[in-house]
Amino acid sequence: MKKLVLATAFAAAASAASAGNMSDPIIEAPVIVEEAAGSSGGMAIPLLLLIAVAAAAAS
Repeated sequence: MKKLVLATAFAAAASAASAGNMSDPIIEAPVIVEEAAGSSGGMAIPLLLLIAVAAAAAS
């Protein structure tokens, strides 16, 4: 019985000692989410188009 307990203890110690490897850990780069610039940049083209249509209708 003592040999069985001793063998089990050695097996547990050997498996815990050999777990893992020596390679470098893989570190992923953080994800950067870039928000859109201000709301005025998106309104410039429709505003210019509206002015052009109004100018064409006024002529």
